[in-house]
Amino acid sequence: MPAPAIEMSRFLDTLAASSAIGPGREGGLSRLALSKADKEVRDMFAGLVKAQGMSLSIDGVGSMFARREGLRPDLPPVLIGSHLDTQANGGRFDGIIGVLGGLEVVRALDAAGITPLRAIEVVNWTNEEGARFSPPMVASGTFAGTYTTEWTLARRSDDGPTLGEALDSIGYRGNAPVGGRPIDAYFELHIEQGPILDSLGMQVGVVTHGYTSHGFLVSFTGETAHTGPWPMERRKNALVAGARLLVASDDIGWDFAETGGKGTAARLVAWPNKPGILSDWAEVVCDVRHDSPASAAVMAERVRRAIGESAARAGCEAKILDSWTWGGHIFDRGLVDGVRASAVRHGFRHMDIASQAGHDAYFMARVAPTAMIFTPCRGGITHNNRELCLPEDMAPGLDVLLDVVLQRANRPA
Repeated sequence: MPAPAIEMSRFLDTLAASSAIGPGREGGLSRLALSKADKEVRDMFAGLVKAQGMSLSIDGVGSMFARREGLRPDLPPVLIGSHLDTQANGGRFDGIIGVLGGLEVVRALDAAGITPLRAIEVVNWTNEEGARFSPPMVASGTFAGTYTTEWTLARRSDDGPTLGEALDSIGYRGNAPVGGRPIDAYFELHIEQGPILDSLGMQVGVVTHGYTSHGFLVSFTGETAHTGPWPMERRKNALVAGARLLVASDDIGWDFAETGGKGTAARLVAWPNKPGILSDWAEVVCDVRHDSPASAAVMAERVRRAIGESAARAGCEAKILDSWTWGGHIFDRGLVDGVRASAVRHGFRHMDIASQAGHDAYFMARVAPTAMIFTPCRGGITHNNRELCLPEDMAPGLDVLLDVVLQRANRPA
């Protein structure tokens, strides 16, 4: 029986098919969650997995689970997952190689005639990016029990529909339960989304942990008034309150930048947001993150103080609508060691690395042993149409993914 092997030409053909769906700026994608383009790529994925003889189930928040049965259907499955949605100015690789790489693992096993003990499921998580429905990673968070299905379905997009309504409009609200079942392990292959691996000439990143990240969704309430005659001391400009918070978040990031900390001014919307009138409502998304959980906690507390100070200086009221925390030392040490050992066996240049971005793996680590594998991306640029991974950048990570998934899927009860 031949050893299973990734067939790069087959993988690249599938990746090219994905890259043609939802084109954005030159070379990139704009495939927001539950848009027409997302439906098209979901339909493509569904067709591919069914052609591979896999069963497909869709849960109540639209996540897709393609299952290749094992010799022991009674054993909890091994999951491989990521996402097919993109940012508004997204690339062709972020998240996508994790889903299509999982499919390639199944194809490699099929070609070699190998059926492991445990089933393997390839997952496309809904709305990982959070570019249309905030916050990000709501589907994996719901699977893990962090959010309720009802709360997730009620997330409303800027363009009108709730997540549940958008699922219905493209026909992807499924009947399968959201989570609540045993999972043996979860693996996620992803581009690094940073410059470290590429700059050091590394082929594989062994993800040991994630930066601790604290995010905030904040609303400010003020009062509309004329921008000309209304006195400064009587103004309650919610737009100004939101802007002050975003500047404060950026300043906090700079204060911790020497030790790797980051503060992000991510989003500001306001109403009426027109010339000649002060805005009486604004909503802000910001976050801070650091490799040190203690430093991240200090940064988060400074954001909380900045929320009150920003509201007071603008004469407004503030409310934290939502907050979230991701990251830390959450990945399974045994699985991480297995990723490292596979890279050594293959002779790949590799290094331990922390994930600085959010991933569905963060939530899955709450319900199952989890590990991530990073591939380099050229220059580290991502969430950008110039995002680029060449075949030689992706091949080592795919080989390691096949190796560790097969090993885990053959683990006895």
